[in-house]
Amino acid sequence: MDNPKLIITGDGSHSIFNEKLNEHYHSDKGAIAESIHVFIENGLMQISKTDINIFEIGFGTGLNTLLTYKYAIENNLNINYFSIEKFPVSIALAKQLNYPVLLQTEKELFVRLHESDWNTTVKISGNFYLTKFQADLSTFDFNLFSEIDLVYFDAFSPSKQPEMWTTDIFKKIYSKMQENGLLTTYSSAGLVKNALREAGFTVKRKPGAHGKFHMLNAFKQ
Repeated sequence: MDNPKLIITGDGSHSIFNEKLNEHYHSDKGAIAESIHVFIENGLMQISKTDINIFEIGFGTGLNTLLTYKYAIENNLNINYFSIEKFPVSIALAKQLNYPVLLQTEKELFVRLHESDWNTTVKISGNFYLTKFQADLSTFDFNLFSEIDLVYFDAFSPSKQPEMWTTDIFKKIYSKMQENGLLTTYSSAGLVKNALREAGFTVKRKPGAHGKFHMLNAFKQ
């Protein structure tokens, strides 16, 4: 990642600024607040199962993974968590992120999420398994995991990385999802809605996180 810069967002939590893309990893209104709203409240909390397969597009800072782990432990969920990232954040930078302090979780656990080997399954706790793929989404082999219940689509914005938000990619994701599976994303851009619908999803617009009007839920029905 080129010249990453640590910033403080509106809720006091860190994010990273990518100078090459001129893009933040999270909303500058609040990184933790956005992730909780989009991926936990409008994602994980909508799945009425205790054994859940999750696929995250964009491991990034590891915030979504940490929030999911925390919620799973608190609610006795069994999680198989798959995440893909082409350009991992350095361990040195990850250690500076203030999520463990703000979320009252162990820093060692958060660092372990980043230090866990890529392209292999790691048991984080008794009921949480993490598999990180260092790969390009456009050429990723979707046969590497079981059918998915929930997708966190957290790539950089479609205006910065339109190649990540295509009908073809959404079709590949759709094909690996369980019936009634859910894809949740912070973006509500028209091209994203159209691509999701063309891939077969039923799309629902929902209130966005702090400072954003809308976000999307997309269902395989």
